[in-house]
Amino acid sequence: MQSLIEKAKAIHLVIFDVDGVLTAGILSYGITGIERKNFHVHDGQGMKLLKKSGVEIAIITTCRSEMTKRRMQDLEIAHVYRGITDKLPAYDDVKQKLNLNDDQIAYIGDDLPDLPILSRVGLAITVPNAPKIIQQHAHWITQSKGGKGAAREVCDFIMQAQGTYQAMIDSFLQR
Repeated sequence: MQSLIEKAKAIHLVIFDVDGVLTAGILSYGITGIERKNFHVHDGQGMKLLKKSGVEIAIITTCRSEMTKRRMQDLEIAHVYRGITDKLPAYDDVKQKLNLNDDQIAYIGDDLPDLPILSRVGLAITVPNAPKIIQQHAHWITQSKGGKGAAREVCDFIMQAQGTYQAMIDSFLQR
């Protein structure tokens, strides 16, 4: 079996789900609808660094949230698919746009809508609070929970596997 490090070395694109991965998966409803989502700043920094290191970032989420749209604009993520209940067509679209194959893609998801993609990608990742069925289809389960640094853990791991992590750190030390 190919090691996680070997799988991570081949990655050119990381696709993130939102609720339960970039957030803790808690939805707060008020009279006017969903009132807020909390994104961890470390996850955003990791995504920025991963992108700077040469790995593309995409989002595929069932959520239509304007807060998600805003956060992805802040992170300058170009490939954002919101309100997607069947995620495979969006996956195939971004894969085709970037001219990649499944082995060059990592996906981090936490629930049943993510399962079809997790079953295809070269590096399938989930969070420790995901249902067991999702964990059974993942190559790796992060130590950090969704919305609590899981995305940063993934980004750092891929950069370390690809040998770009230290250069990203050095770029801050040389300022």
